[in-house]
Amino acid sequence: MVMDKPVVPTAPAPAPAPAPFGPRSQSPTATLSPWQRSFPVLVVLAALAVIWYAAAVWLNAPQIIERVLADRPGWTLLDLAPLTWNMERPVLPAPHQIALDLWNSITGWPLDSPRNLLFHAYVTSTATLLGFVMGTLLGAVLAVLIVHSRTLDRSLFPWIIASQTIPVLAIAPIIIVILGSVGLSGLVPKAIISMYLCFFPVAVALVKGLRSPGVLEMELMHTYAASKSNTFWMLRVPASLPFLFPSLRVGIAAGLVGAIVGELPTGAQAGLGARLLTGSYYGNTIQIWSALVMAALLGLFLTACVAWAEKALTPGVKK
Repeated sequence: MVMDKPVVPTAPAPAPAPAPFGPRSQSPTATLSPWQRSFPVLVVLAALAVIWYAAAVWLNAPQIIERVLADRPGWTLLDLAPLTWNMERPVLPAPHQIALDLWNSITGWPLDSPRNLLFHAYVTSTATLLGFVMGTLLGAVLAVLIVHSRTLDRSLFPWIIASQTIPVLAIAPIIIVILGSVGLSGLVPKAIISMYLCFFPVAVALVKGLRSPGVLEMELMHTYAASKSNTFWMLRVPASLPFLFPSLRVGIAAGLVGAIVGELPTGAQAGLGARLLTGSYYGNTIQIWSALVMAALLGLFLTACVAWAEKALTPGVKK
């Protein structure tokens, strides 16, 4: 009699391993077309434009009614709106008036002319960049001292925070007067005011970043018999970069504000602050708004430069 062999259950076949270079999951925004990405921004800009034009009609209407339409009975909103959008000295200029003044200023005058807004932007950006470098260095030095000294952490860090409670409009004239008494004027006072606003976000972010390595990372460096300098440069500094660059973006924008504020009490002949003063002296609101728009564009450009530097210096950090 032939005995049947016992049936041995077989294990299920293992699932195929994923390909080492398979497609990665993409974020929802990565699959959007450029038009789909820009559409929400365009909608917001269109809504702001409509609100701006309506506000220009509302604020400029009393002057137009008193000066132009007082002797025209039966006028309507269609007669009023175009006049309010094309006043020579409006209370609130229309967007197209600001854009036209920007274009005429940039293209109608040489780059070294005080009537060219790019010339004033260059003067302000020079003070901003100098103050940004000084503020970054000051903030980095303070952060390193605070991280490595518990005494400085308890005594110095509260004063750093308290320094930002002083309005820059109050401290700017004091700095200008003190530096002027020792013969420093022009670029240096504006750069120091810019530095005053730049160093704080850098110092606070670097303190948090330099302290971000955990216990395991610090013990690992200890097992390697790493010195304090090696631990600082090989562990703390790389760990602080994700904290540093966002603070640099905030710092350079704040430094631009400081440079413009530093130009106001000095009666400067060049710079966006000087352009604002000139417009206010002569009641030229269009010139004031075009200088403000140029300052905003300059701030966006400087912030974008810091963002490009962040991508170049931290390619492996997830943004």
